[in-house]
Amino acid sequence: MNTSIQNAIETRTSVNNFQPDRPLDDGAIAKLVNLAAKAPSAYNLQNWRFIAVRSENAKARLKSAAFGQQKVVDASVTFIICGTLAAHGHLRTALQPSIEANIMNQRVVDAWVAQATASHEDNSVLQRDEAVRSASLAAMTLMLAAQGMGLGSCAMGGFDAERVAQEFELSVTELPVVIVAVGHPEISNWPQKPRKPLPEVLAIV
Repeated sequence: MNTSIQNAIETRTSVNNFQPDRPLDDGAIAKLVNLAAKAPSAYNLQNWRFIAVRSENAKARLKSAAFGQQKVVDASVTFIICGTLAAHGHLRTALQPSIEANIMNQRVVDAWVAQATASHEDNSVLQRDEAVRSASLAAMTLMLAAQGMGLGSCAMGGFDAERVAQEFELSVTELPVVIVAVGHPEISNWPQKPRKPLPEVLAIV
């Protein structure tokens, strides 16, 4: 295993206390999202969107929608990671760069679009499941990217999804799945908490 990847996994913690007033610039935010967008998604749908909440006003609104959690405002940036519903409608466009890069041919793309449309078009449950899966994979990739850049992170599920959608003008096809706070950790954070023994979580068949 690549030791830098292993180290990022082994040293990542859920940071609850960030150093306030240490913003990240546009370049660092763009780098984090560029890396997060390397996450896998079914059919390469890339059915996600990242809202980087950095301004004081936006952080205050998000904090209110996240039940007053202080880390939302203390973190350098807090990402709202949305999964996209009905993403199959944009699949052909998402796959066009793969054609131009000679990774896929038109016949394969046509088959993928047809298959995704057939399975997703009238299936709201599958659309939601796919949106949650993709956004969750992107969130984990974002957190590992942050760890690799010497930053801390915390994934947060404690928020009012309807308020977040309203405050940040999400479209009807955007589902706020997880909030990820990213920034410079205070020294007072817990270390990585012990995990369950492998025999409890692993079955080799």
